[in-house]
Amino acid sequence: MEALRQIALSFPVVVFTALLPLVLLYWLLVLLRLAPLELFAHDSLKGDHLASTMVALGFAGVPVSFALSVLLALAGAITVAFELAVLRWLPLGLFRIPVGVAVLWAAFVLASPLAAGVCHALQHRFHRRALAQPRCLLGEVVQVRSAPDAQGWATATLVDDPACEVRLHGKPGDLPHAGERRVLVKFVAGEGAYRSVAESRYCEARVHLRRLRLARRAAGAGHGGAEAPL
Repeated sequence: MEALRQIALSFPVVVFTALLPLVLLYWLLVLLRLAPLELFAHDSLKGDHLASTMVALGFAGVPVSFALSVLLALAGAITVAFELAVLRWLPLGLFRIPVGVAVLWAAFVLASPLAAGVCHALQHRFHRRALAQPRCLLGEVVQVRSAPDAQGWATATLVDDPACEVRLHGKPGDLPHAGERRVLVKFVAGEGAYRSVAESRYCEARVHLRRLRLARRAAGAGHGGAEAPL
């Protein structure tokens, strides 16, 4: 028991020791219907927020809270395994903190594709509840089944789950076309429908945004280097 306590309180395992009760408390509140399943969800993928980040990492189709829980569970398991196999046997001393930070980073890097795979395998369960959690479908690729009517309404089905049908409402100049693949980017609660963009445009926008972020970081690093001599 003492060895278990030491492992639970050692860094970096203690990070997950602190987070696990919070995650369990959240899911208890969800089961009691005191907390929403779409706690971190947004109506749109536009902007830098947690929901858009998770979709960019491949967690589309499931609520952000569920994806985060799976990611934390897998990262925690990897961290504990590394602690038991390596860290506890090394006399790290003060180096445990930087080494622990590196282990945390590596654990999340390794856990991310695994968690995305788990979420992808379970997303059909959430698709069946799309009417209750419509925002979890943001980021999903759909195929348009019907040409839009005069008001811009059309129907589409998820590419990964053709049994799940959604309503699209296009704007003039960007109306969906029958057979076209599009990405759901916004849910309009008042309409009970989604805004969407062509899949190619969505991919191009993500690449452009990534380049802008890299350019900003590079510019920031350049300014920092220029100011250092002062």
